[in-house]
Order: sequence, then structure tokens, then C-alpha cells
Amino acid sequence: MTQAPIVDSHCHLDFDSLAEDLPGVVTRACDAGVTRMVTICTKLRNAPNVRAIAEAHAPVFWAGGTHPMSAADEPMARVEDLIALAEHPKFVGIGETGLDYHYTADSKDVQQESLRVHIEAARQTSLPLIIHARDADDDMARILSEEHRAGAYSCVMHCFSSGAALAEAALDLGFYLSMSGIAAFPKSQALRDIFAAAPVDRVLVETDSPYLAPPPHRGKRNEPAFTAHTARVGADIYGLSYEEFAARTSANFDRLFWKAAQHG
Repeated sequence: MTQAPIVDSHCHLDFDSLAEDLPGVVTRACDAGVTRMVTICTKLRNAPNVRAIAEAHAPVFWAGGTHPMSAADEPMARVEDLIALAEHPKFVGIGETGLDYHYTADSKDVQQESLRVHIEAARQTSLPLIIHARDADDDMARILSEEHRAGAYSCVMHCFSSGAALAEAALDLGFYLSMSGIAAFPKSQALRDIFAAAPVDRVLVETDSPYLAPPPHRGKRNEPAFTAHTARVGADIYGLSYEEFAARTSANFDRLFWKAAQHG
């Protein structure tokens, strides 16, 4: 049975546990109906390797930025460097960037500075900003809103697992929420309720692989082929068939990641 086409909007194919089996990972994803994957560079010094993965595999696109948990340890990103990356035909998004106060609250000032640099690059390139947010809801909502008033940009809240107030703030700005395997965990009903309150035309699906594998693979290495498991939960949330939910989230991806949609 052929799976309905779907998109994994966020994965990390350069991380060791996936990179060591990359041809198999991509093949299994395609066999599972995943037509496109966006692999994310989390440290700009790794950009050449991540770019090479996208160049070597037709279904793979890439994005790049400095992850907030690395912001204090990596050179500060520059707007011009991010714009230069965006010249690559398969580079489709800015980030992931954001705020993470769970383990790295001591670097919050550096994280906020880095976030604003990435936002400016998103403005200037018209590419979507890819946001990581953990235990920083108030500052995240404030900065995203402040910056949007200063000049519009597009954005996805990747692997969304924050509170309802941040979801509402992001949606009010016209942003998207991305559903990861966390939404499929049995104890994640509160998160499923947040997604249920969001318009289905503002939702993406992702794996964040190799992390956060959804049931029935929880606790194991995640990979893009498992996108469908999370999407089936998403379909249930919205009362849609799997095929309809896959089609709607793929259309949402095309709208936000316009450069991937236009790629020949």
C-alpha cells in the first residue's frame, strides 16, 4: 500500500546516528511516503556538511543557524553570513534559533542577541525563521512580537511543546506550529489540546530525528520515515483522514517554505 505523500519539515540528518546510515534513512523515508525532508544545521561551522547532504539527496533540503543551546559556545552569527548561506538553491530556512532556558538559562542574553540576528536574516531573505523554544515562553513571545512590529517575517515554532499562551501569540503573528512525536506521547493531552485549538492550515509535521521518536518507536532512534506516526495523531486531532491531513500539512509546508516548493 502506497503511503500518502507527506513532508518531514525538521530533522538532523548530519547527526551521527543518522549520518552513518544515510542512504538507508532516505530510502526508508521515501518508501514511507516522505517526499521532502529539511535537515537542520545547528552550528554554522557544520554548514558545508549539511549542505552536502542536501546536494546528494534529491528529497532533502536544508536550513542553517546557531542553536540557542550553542549560542554561548559558537561565534555570534552575522546577518551577512546567513544571507550568504541562503544563496544556495536548496537552503530554505533560517535557523534553528530561539531560546532555551531549560539547561542554558545562564546564556539567555547571548541567546536573545543571536535570535535577533537570525530574525533580521529571515526578514532580508524572506525565508522562514525556524524557532526552538523551551522554558522561555514569555521572552520568546515578547521578542517575536517586538521584532514583527519592527518588520514582518515568517516563522515556524519547531517541535512545539510550549504553553497555550505562546501558541496563541505565534498564531496571532501569522506563524506556524510544528507537531513532533511529543504530540503522540500518551501523557501529552494538554499539547494535543493546544494543537486542536490551532487552525489546521497553520500546522506542520516533523520528526526532529534522531530525537523524540513517536510510538511505537519511542525510546529508539527517530528517523524521517516515522513522520506518519505523528501525522496519524494529528489527523485524529482534527478529525481528518490521514490522507487529508498529510495533504493539508504538505500544502502548509509549501506555503511557508516557498523556496522548497519552487525548487525544480
